[in-house]
Amino acid sequence: MTAPDTDPRLLRAFVAVAEELHFTRAAARLFVAQQALSRDVRRLERELGRELFARTTRQVALTTDGERLLPYARRVLDAHADLAAAFTDPAARPLFVDLNTDGMTAARVLARSRELAPACELMARFESGLTWAAGEILAGRLDVSFGRAAGLDPGVRARLGVLPVRYEPMAVLLPDDHPLAARASVAMGDLAGETVYAGDGNPRTGEWTDLARLLFAEWGIELAPPVPLAVGTAEFQRVMAKSWHPVLCVIDFPPLPGTVVRPLVRPVPVSPLLMVWRRGLRHPGLDALREAAARLGAEEDWMVRPDGSWLPEADAALMLTRG
Repeated sequence: MTAPDTDPRLLRAFVAVAEELHFTRAAARLFVAQQALSRDVRRLERELGRELFARTTRQVALTTDGERLLPYARRVLDAHADLAAAFTDPAARPLFVDLNTDGMTAARVLARSRELAPACELMARFESGLTWAAGEILAGRLDVSFGRAAGLDPGVRARLGVLPVRYEPMAVLLPDDHPLAARASVAMGDLAGETVYAGDGNPRTGEWTDLARLLFAEWGIELAPPVPLAVGTAEFQRVMAKSWHPVLCVIDFPPLPGTVVRPLVRPVPVSPLLMVWRRGLRHPGLDALREAAARLGAEEDWMVRPDGSWLPEADAALMLTRG
């Protein structure tokens, strides 16, 4: 018996008749006319070149070939149902969530969303920048990311849904022997003349470097030259140790060995953190992420902008959007 590319409809007709051993009941079970059901069974028999049923005026019985086909037909229909479910039930596939860097705001949102939707598989990724992650989202390799959406190409941003998550106070990562490291906070003016690293030359983090450039221009801070792309904390520390410039970061950035994180003040510059996803995406995990961001934001005033804080106008406008 050799099978061509058999229409699953024909296999469903065969299985229904094989299980009911009655064409009228099988047709009712499939909500089709008996004539159409009989036609589909005959077509399957022609395609396979075998008689599948022994028919009399009083009964229907499976032939030897029909009995042989039945378990195969059931497995094919089960696989077909699984395939359909994988693409019609959003929860049947993982949601890939880029955290940029572990241990900060996005990781907390992911952790809360897992509590809210334990049946969903929310898989963390670390793409180290929204510029890169946005392209991965539009290519279908990621689902959700976090970062400064105002720094994206307008054509890219127009294809993304956005949700403001937090006005993140910015900070500076300093070597622990730096003259400013002993202070509880660092005024923007105190960094005048300093050379500060903000990812310049890293193609993944263009939106962050752009924000730093706007900030540094107002206080006479030099942007550190590009360094080799370092992936992972250990590699980043190793590369930065060669020049050991201060590093622009956010207040929750985990300090590295031999460093301290100090908040920036007078004024407080804020990093506009938004969650982004491909427009049209439907997934219960996305709903859980949005709910988690809203709950955490309400609990910790994430969406309350500090008085007198610094933020570019384009970013301030986007932080007022919804979806």
